[in-house]
Amino acid sequence: MTVHTSPRQEVVGDEKHVHEHEGQVHMHDHWHVTHHHMSGPDGEFEHRSSYHQHEHNHAALVHAHEDRTEDAEKKEHDSQAHMHDHNAPTGRRNTNK
Repeated sequence: MTVHTSPRQEVVGDEKHVHEHEGQVHMHDHWHVTHHHMSGPDGEFEHRSSYHQHEHNHAALVHAHEDRTEDAEKKEHDSQAHMHDHNAPTGRRNTNK
């Protein structure tokens, strides 16, 4: 499988463990964590979290890691932090207004 990403992605320094993930749209439940700035002199932040489910996308990705297999990475996906746009979580803007 060759994944073409835009912009082009390459791994630097760990070419031995390079692998690719195709872009995908899927649904699973997940947490959102925000950082709420406390007005202290040390610039402290409080974590606030919320939990919900909706369809969202992941762009194609080229990366490397030695510490886990690709199968383990897929199994851990639901518990890993990742970002998406809540205005267009699948990458498709809603044009129905």
